[in-house]
Amino acid sequence: MTQYRPPEPPVAQIRQFNRFYTRKIGVLQRGHLDSEFSLGEIRVLYELAHRDATTAAELAAHLNLDPGYLSRMLRAFGRKRLVGRKRHPDDGRQRLLTLTAAGKAAFATLDRRAGNEIGQLIAHLRPAQHDALVAAMGTIERLLEPAPATTSTLASTVPFTMRPPEPGDLGWILHRQGALYAREYGWDWRFEGLVAGVLAEFIANFVPSRERCWIAARDGAIIGSVFVMQQSAAVARLRLLYVEPTARGLGLGRALVRECIHFARRVGYQRLSLWTNSVLTAARRLYESEGFVLTETGLHDHFGVELTGETWELVL
Repeated sequence: MTQYRPPEPPVAQIRQFNRFYTRKIGVLQRGHLDSEFSLGEIRVLYELAHRDATTAAELAAHLNLDPGYLSRMLRAFGRKRLVGRKRHPDDGRQRLLTLTAAGKAAFATLDRRAGNEIGQLIAHLRPAQHDALVAAMGTIERLLEPAPATTSTLASTVPFTMRPPEPGDLGWILHRQGALYAREYGWDWRFEGLVAGVLAEFIANFVPSRERCWIAARDGAIIGSVFVMQQSAAVARLRLLYVEPTARGLGLGRALVRECIHFARRVGYQRLSLWTNSVLTAARRLYESEGFVLTETGLHDHFGVELTGETWELVL
């Protein structure tokens, strides 16, 4: 059996995306947005247009710009009478930067052109594709610049919703579970087959009064899901719990498990059972903290690597 090796960071793919997107939005052109300004200059004008007043030091720190480079840019803006300077009320050595009337007019033109350009870029997309594009961009932002907050703060400021499945959701779950477990644990395509079988069983034998699927979503994107399926009149099974990596730390996994427990109790099941694997340590800790008890273990290699399967049960 081949030993699993975690994949290398996707450096080449990210660089390919950067090349694609910079070409798509015209960054390589001498004058961005058919103007005399570079993209960097327009970004500085944007900041000045959206601030009452700021210092060059604050601007350089916020945009991560070399102070000398920014200073040369601001001098050029001054010669064109786009940026004015005034004495800082609390520090006479500092100067506050603001856009002049001419600067505001120039930025308004650039802002309008930028909006029109993006509108043309996505004009061929359907509304659902707009949502998918915005959700993907949000994911990139959260991954590359996560908010410096505690788990409890994140849970309160980045809410999620739970809803029943909609057309396309179950196919998405199949894809994401297959991709996630392959990337993080080296499981092969046979795990995806197991997920497909569970989903097919849920669809074919769905009992509305005794079974449920919860889809967790945030900003229009699916970030997790879980199922309760009937095993017998007395026993329900918790199936296919998953949480997207971008949503970990929000308490989503616990919220999904508790939905399953509350539902199973409400409809009259006596026990809630689940099957997992010992390598899924975070999930195991969650199940144990919610009162589940490990009742059975067994070695297997169903997904291309050696694993210890575990059955956990909760008496309701």
